[in-house]
Amino acid sequence: MSQQPEVTTSVGWGVLHLFCRLTPAADRSGVLAAVADTVDDDHQVLSVAVLGHKADVGFMALGPDLWRLRRLQTLLQQAGLEVADSYVSMTEVSEYAPDLPPEMKTPRLYPQLPPEGKRAFCFYPMSKRRGTVAEGSGNWFTLPYDTRRELMYEHGTSGRKFRGRILQVVTGSTGVDDFEWGVTLFGEHLDDLKEVVYTMRFDEASAVYGEFGTFYTGLLADVSTVLDRIGL
Repeated sequence: MSQQPEVTTSVGWGVLHLFCRLTPAADRSGVLAAVADTVDDDHQVLSVAVLGHKADVGFMALGPDLWRLRRLQTLLQQAGLEVADSYVSMTEVSEYAPDLPPEMKTPRLYPQLPPEGKRAFCFYPMSKRRGTVAEGSGNWFTLPYDTRRELMYEHGTSGRKFRGRILQVVTGSTGVDDFEWGVTLFGEHLDDLKEVVYTMRFDEASAVYGEFGTFYTGLLADVSTVLDRIGL
């Protein structure tokens, strides 16, 4: 197969979440090879044993070459995994924090994962509400920028209370998937994930204007360990 030229984002990295089910055709060596084929100095693949019925195993792949991320999807399917759900997004710096210094922008655009010691994993997509007065809800996008920025500052203040306990990776997906952001959380304990989401939902930016998609929760480990634990 001929090598496709890279397709990249202009800033940051592409991010692909894949949530898969085992099938009778699932091949352990094929899955291991798919991950090994994708990982290099610029591309990362995280493996998750998913808790619950929604999927068996999850992968979070990120890096500059979108063809490489797509090849991972192809190779996993060829190894007998069925993609039950997926999410496409990009690393970004929030429009409400345009003046961040480089040392704070770089980890947002080029995160180095997984975080040490944080093996509890959660992913969910979210959007800002476009409600109407008749529905009794607000429309985030009709608020003045300064108001939105103030609300997001409040939201960020809540999140910073969990610094050290939680690593949050927020990626942008407006125009490329069903929601506007993907949120990936890493914690040492499962209840750390519960507490940060519960706390931040009381902020006005979330309580009034937040809409959430399906949550996927699991346990992060190297791909060989994950496959052992899910019986492949």
